[in-house]
Amino acid sequence: QSDMTHLVSFTLSLSLCSEQQRAYVMRLLDALEVTDRDKRLKVARAILYLAQGVFDECDTDTDVIHWSRHNVFLLYDMGVFTALLELLSMEMDVSTTVVRTIRLQTEDDRPEWRTAREAFKTELGSPLYNGEPFSLLLFTMVTKFCSMNAPHFPMKKVLLLLWKTILFTMGGFEELQEMKVRGRERLSLPPLPEDSIKVIRSMRAASPPASAMELIEQQQQAKRGRRSRRPLVKQDSLDTYNERDPFKNDDARDEEEDGEDADSGIEGEVDPLDRDVIIQPPPPPPPLRPPTERASLPKGLPWAPKVREKDIEHFLETSRNKFIEDVDETPTEILYLGMLPNLSQYVIALLKLLLAAAPTSKAKTDSINILADVLPEEMPITVLQSMKLGIDVNRHKEIIVKAISALLLLLLKHLKLNHIYQFEIVSQHLVFANCIPLILKFFNQNIMSYISAKNSICVLDFPHCVVHEMPELTAESLEAGDSNQFCWRNLFSCINLLRILNKLTKWKHSRTMMLVVFKSAPILKRALKVKQAMMQLYVLKLLKIQTKYLGRQWRKSNMKTMSAIYQKVRHRLNDDWAYGNDIDARPWDFQAEECALRESIEKFNSRRYDKNQNGEFAPVDNCLQSVLGQRVELPEDFHYSYEMWLEREVFSQPIQWEGLLQQAQ
Repeated sequence: QSDMTHLVSFTLSLSLCSEQQRAYVMRLLDALEVTDRDKRLKVARAILYLAQGVFDECDTDTDVIHWSRHNVFLLYDMGVFTALLELLSMEMDVSTTVVRTIRLQTEDDRPEWRTAREAFKTELGSPLYNGEPFSLLLFTMVTKFCSMNAPHFPMKKVLLLLWKTILFTMGGFEELQEMKVRGRERLSLPPLPEDSIKVIRSMRAASPPASAMELIEQQQQAKRGRRSRRPLVKQDSLDTYNERDPFKNDDARDEEEDGEDADSGIEGEVDPLDRDVIIQPPPPPPPLRPPTERASLPKGLPWAPKVREKDIEHFLETSRNKFIEDVDETPTEILYLGMLPNLSQYVIALLKLLLAAAPTSKAKTDSINILADVLPEEMPITVLQSMKLGIDVNRHKEIIVKAISALLLLLLKHLKLNHIYQFEIVSQHLVFANCIPLILKFFNQNIMSYISAKNSICVLDFPHCVVHEMPELTAESLEAGDSNQFCWRNLFSCINLLRILNKLTKWKHSRTMMLVVFKSAPILKRALKVKQAMMQLYVLKLLKIQTKYLGRQWRKSNMKTMSAIYQKVRHRLNDDWAYGNDIDARPWDFQAEECALRESIEKFNSRRYDKNQNGEFAPVDNCLQSVLGQRVELPEDFHYSYEMWLEREVFSQPIQWEGLLQQAQ
């Protein structure tokens, strides 16, 4: 701490008045322009110290967070963020802190902070930095790192900043839902039947499939004529409804049963955003009613039925309007336009980093070194140092997976809302870069061990580590880990990757067949062991779309899983997901489907973004008033024959006044 606070002689003191604080910041800005690299780094670290809340002068964690917010808004108001862009490769810590702190809203926000937040959001999403948005600059850093041109970039921090920037400028899932509602109102479409996230919050996680050993024991007990008694277990807040377990007693002949299935599932774990909703006690029972009235109310499914919009003529007519409306300069539109020339490189770079950070990946000599900014100069020599380094390396990889998965999911959702072809081109690049087998490879591990990993040291978390006394770390305390039963970070990453896989394969026959070819059913079914409703839902969705291709024997051996799909996944009109219907005889031409899609995408990009576009696709003014109000240059011969034209075309022709009135109405 003393080294940090004495990097420069003019660190900001909390006892100074506002004018003195601003004067100190101005001196820091002036010092950033010196030519000596070491001096610039000292000033940058001093700015980082301010952004982290001047923790050496604070007594509690709350004080650190309070002064961090105060100083970050002060730094942004003084123009520090713009100055740091030139030093981005060295000052990535500061940039990440500034974006994350300004993005979060709290109850004690000042009015000037709210104004600064909107200005900062507009600034980050606009092409103000060399004619391109800030996110595109970070994408370029990712590609340079993956091409070995800049191996010194701190890639974990770059990816975190890129994710937080897109989350801030475009909006998260709640903002996406609001944008969907406004978009449907603008196009005169019916409102959404429900909010998917709210529906999932009300769903209960099911127990995992029974292991092979459990099934064998049950069969032996049945042969001996004994009735299996279920042991008493403590019910948590999610098991209060006493639903029948839809996964239990799946047939032992199922091919995916192996040694890993003996792991016990995580009971009652939910997304951190859902804690305040799910962990509430169950509602009081309804008032007593007559038995006949209670029996007449059937139990409904959690989803409202849907009809595919492509079968509705009105939706087709509405879709055509997208090709002749004005293009709004939204942050999503600006980012897509900037990414378009090098989109393939950005996608490949992100997937390379995801592969390098996956726990199933093995170190190779030609693989990307994502540990350059985490490995110490001197390798550890004691057991304690080795354990600390191992935890740090695993945590480093987990954060990279979390950032990339959240980034790709947000990008796909925003592009799909902005224009479907923008979503399709990114999806196709992901598919061509082997994203589907990569995600399946990620899940082809002991997923329970990954979800329950303890690669965190609570006493080293900021700001606790700089405010309180550091306890002595031992090998025993590191091995015990924290008190959490699971890792929210890894659960979040798994759900994101499953949602990405769903978006890539939904309504794409050839990509669904890729799930079948890569034998995803056993891998996905093992993931059902994680007892979390949202994760189970997206696993069941992926199993549902390929069920008809897995054969009758698979469906017969997995009737409990089929039942869970029926209970938890949305169904559509004339949905025959559970039946073959001679689907095996359907030709599978992957290349033809993808080529047809690519042709449509290229036409869209050419029509919308090609500056030398054909005049056939130029916008046409169809407004009668504006067309008649335009001044038209008439040829000279028209003036000579004007009276004859009036007599022939106007005076001698009968006028249908009623028809004209109807057209005017």
